[in-house]
Amino acid sequence: MSRDRRTDRDTLGGADQTPQLFEAVSRSGYYPDIVAEGLRDTLAGEPVRSYVVHHEPTFDRDEIRRHMTVLVLTGTRLVLVHTDEHPPDDLLPKPYTSTTSEAVGVSQVRSVVVSRMVSTGGQLEEAVLTIGWGAVSRVDLEPARCDDPECEADHGYTGSVSGDDFSLRLAAAAEGGQAVRQLLDFARALSAATTGPGTTGPGSADPAVSVTGRG
Repeated sequence: MSRDRRTDRDTLGGADQTPQLFEAVSRSGYYPDIVAEGLRDTLAGEPVRSYVVHHEPTFDRDEIRRHMTVLVLTGTRLVLVHTDEHPPDDLLPKPYTSTTSEAVGVSQVRSVVVSRMVSTGGQLEEAVLTIGWGAVSRVDLEPARCDDPECEADHGYTGSVSGDDFSLRLAAAAEGGQAVRQLLDFARALSAATTGPGTTGPGSADPAVSVTGRG
């Protein structure tokens, strides 16, 4: 089976996938030593059950900036490591990288939202994985309306609050169809992990909260 050059993950199963994870980081060619160091510090020796490595270039005016996101699922935690490259600035006179890592207990994951875009021919085109654990919430508001189409009174606003801690979108046109399927495999592994005893995962997550207010 061929693997996408920018996105990789393990096959589902109970085996420790740590060697494959670091191999994927090295194969990406994106500051592999720096990314690997951030991963080692955050994993703290815990075996890897599943992972996604996503390397993506972005355009900043006339320059290309690259960044890498690594998602790792262990037996107890969801680990996220994100590395960016930066041009010289007031902070540092030379180009530099910044790496941010976060570890969330699997029991704290409250929602695993997966959106799939499939063409009329049955081809998987895109997938979006959104994970919520309560650190960041998004508020969507819109003017409230009553049933009277002629009413011009101010009814305030209505909306909802939803978790939006992390989101990753992959498209077959950019990353390849295999990469999209790999992201879905990781989502399945994470969903399965959050349904175990003692978790508060998707099966027991709090529902979206409706909000009504006035501007």
